[in-house]
Amino acid sequence: MTIQICICYLLVINAAAFLAFGIDKWRARHERWRIRESTLLGLAFLGGAAGAWAGMGVFHHKVRKPPFRFGVPLMLLAQAALLVWLWVKGGAIG
Repeated sequence: MTIQICICYLLVINAAAFLAFGIDKWRARHERWRIRESTLLGLAFLGGAAGAWAGMGVFHHKVRKPPFRFGVPLMLLAQAALLVWLWVKGGAIG
């Protein structure tokens, strides 16, 4: 049951991060109120780095800013390493 909760959480947080990047790009183009950079990075930090990175690529948004250009891929690597470690520790591999 716990693995299903983790998968659902990761799906939701990554979808939220992806959508947030898309919404913020749309708002930037239409000169509307923007989503804070700290919110975008926070979504990535909380497990949504894959969705944030995908959003950066699809919407070509925040790709030149160093906290996003370097921070989001580093968060993604850290999250992937954590998932592999938890999977191995849980005995699901090997």
